[in-house]
Amino acid sequence: MFVRHDVADYSVWKKGYDGFSSYQKSHGVFSQSVWQSIENPNEVTVIHDFHSIEKAKSFANSQELKETMKKIGVKGTPQIWYTNKGAK
Repeated sequence: MFVRHDVADYSVWKKGYDGFSSYQKSHGVFSQSVWQSIENPNEVTVIHDFHSIEKAKSFANSQELKETMKKIGVKGTPQIWYTNKGAK
């Protein structure tokens, strides 16, 4: 699952994101990474890996995630898309 959004202040957002890691793990995230735009460090893309699309969608639609994103400074509506790892 990829999530792209703008944040008010990356350092505030990152601290809140890191503090949310136990919720992520308990809801199926087994690997994650954070990327910042070169042109705008407050433009963030996060990659979360799940074992099923159902777990990914459940996590993305959780009220707790939505509330946390708002609380840590996510601006506007995030762009979310789902992918499978391509064959080698």
